[in-house]
Amino acid sequence: MTDAAAGDAMLPVALRAISKSFAGIKVVNDVSFDIRPGEVHALMGENGAGKSTLIKIMAGLYQPDEGQVLVNGRAVKLATPKEAHAAGIATVHQELLLFPELTVAENIFLGQTPKTSLGTIDWQAMRRRARALLESLDSGDLDIDQKVASLSVGNRQRIEIARALAQDARVLIMDEPTAALAEHDVQRLMSIVRNLRQRGVAIVYVSHRMPEIFALADRVTVLRDGHHVATRPVCDVDEAALVSMMVGRPIDRLYPAKQGQDGDTILELRNVSHRNVVRGISLKLKRGEILGLAGLVGSGRTETALTIFGITPATAGEILIDSKPVSISSPEAARDLGIAYVPEDRGHQGLIRMQSIEDNIALANLKRLTRGLFMDMARITAEARQAISRFGIRARGPDQLVRQLSGGNQQKVVLGKWLATNPRILIMDEPTRGIDVGAKAEIHLLMRKLAGEGMAILMISSELPEVLGMSDRVLVMNSGRIVGEFDKAHASAEAVGTAMTRSYSKDQAA
Repeated sequence: MTDAAAGDAMLPVALRAISKSFAGIKVVNDVSFDIRPGEVHALMGENGAGKSTLIKIMAGLYQPDEGQVLVNGRAVKLATPKEAHAAGIATVHQELLLFPELTVAENIFLGQTPKTSLGTIDWQAMRRRARALLESLDSGDLDIDQKVASLSVGNRQRIEIARALAQDARVLIMDEPTAALAEHDVQRLMSIVRNLRQRGVAIVYVSHRMPEIFALADRVTVLRDGHHVATRPVCDVDEAALVSMMVGRPIDRLYPAKQGQDGDTILELRNVSHRNVVRGISLKLKRGEILGLAGLVGSGRTETALTIFGITPATAGEILIDSKPVSISSPEAARDLGIAYVPEDRGHQGLIRMQSIEDNIALANLKRLTRGLFMDMARITAEARQAISRFGIRARGPDQLVRQLSGGNQQKVVLGKWLATNPRILIMDEPTRGIDVGAKAEIHLLMRKLAGEGMAILMISSELPEVLGMSDRVLVMNSGRIVGEFDKAHASAEAVGTAMTRSYSKDQAA
C-alpha cells in the first residue's frame, strides 16, 4: 500500500478531483477535500462557490461527473442518501427534515425502529435508546414523548443530530446550523459539536459566521467559483485572509465609514407601546443616521419595528414624523408616510420566491404601476432592470425566479422592492443574516451610501460586530424596553453586551 493510499484509509471521507456540472455549467471543478476523525472541518465560500453541491455529493444526493468519493480509503458510489447513511455519513440540513406530528423518539428512530422478536416496534427499547442518545449529547432535558411540532428550532436541531448518531454516523455534515438559532441555542450547539469531536466524529461545518469558525474549526477549506482555493489550519489564518480567499480580493472595510453629518430628526417615538411586548419606547432617528437596535432574541427589537411599520399598531404613545404626530395603523399607511421595512425572514416575509425579480420589485408599488385595470408591464420591467443595475443583483434578467438567486441577491431584491417606493425611513431587520461575507460587504456599503444620501436607517441585528461596526448610535433593548444608549465612541462590545444580557425587573425597566 502506498503512503497516499494508507493515508486515505485513515480518512472517513475523502473526495478526489471531483467535478460536477448542471446544464453545461461546471459548478464544482477538480476539487479535492477530506476530513479526519475527530476534526471539525469548516467549508467556506461565497454563495455559488460550490459548497452545497459538494456536501450533496457526500450526502448521496448528487453523483460526481468526474473524480472519486473514498470512504476509509475505498472508492464508493453513493447513489442515494440511504447509501451515504450506510457509509456512516449523515447530514443536518439547513431546512430540518423532521415530522412535526411524531414524537422526539419517533423522529430519532424513523426508518430504523427497534423491533421485538415478533417483528413489531419495540416502543420501550426505542424510548430507552432515544433517552440515552439525548443524554449523551447533554440534551436529556428534552421530553422524548413530546411532539416535535411544539419544539423550538434549536431543540429540533438537537433531534436531527441525535438521529444522525442513531445511524452510527462517523461523519456529520452540518449546513449553516446556526442560521436560524437564538444566541443561547448557538452556544448549546457549539457545545454539542465539541462533544462530538471528542468522541471521534468527523464534522463538516458549513457556515458564513466567522466567530463560529474560529471557535470550533480545526481546519478550513475555501471554495471560490467551484474551485478549491486553499485548505489551512484555522490557527494559521485570520478573518482578513479568509475573506480575501473567498471573494478573490481584499475587503479593506467590511464596515464602511460614515459619509456626511446627521440631519434633523425625522422619526420620533414617545412612550410607544404594543400590548406587553413593546413597552414605553422613546427614540429619535435622524436623517443620514444609522441607528442600531441591539438586544437578544425576544427583547422586543422586531416587535418595535412591526409597530413602527403598522403591522402591530401602537396601543399607546405617540409616533411623530417631521415633528408631526401620525397614525400608522397598517403597512400601507407606513409606506405612504415614507417608511420601508426589510423584514428579518426575507424568504417568507420579504419575497414571493416562486415569482420573478420584476414581480417582486412591483409588489410594494402596485397602485403606481397600474394603468386602469392593467399592470404597466413595460414600466415594471424597466424598474426591475434599474434595481438590478443599482444594487448589483447577479441575475440573468428581470424574469429570473427569485428562488434561483443566492441569499445575498435575494436580500438585494427585497431592498429594491422597498426602495422603489422612495422611502425616507428604512427599517432593516437582520440585513445580512444568512449571506456570505462578500454580499455582506456590499449590503453594508449600500446602507452607508443610502445614509449618506440622507436616508434614515433603523438597523436591527443579532450580530454584535455588525451593530458596533455599522451604527452611528446604538440603543439596547431588554424585556420590551430600551435599557441603554451608546454613541459611536462609547459603544463597546462589553458595554452593549452587558446591557443586552443583564436581568431587569419590571421596576428597573420602568
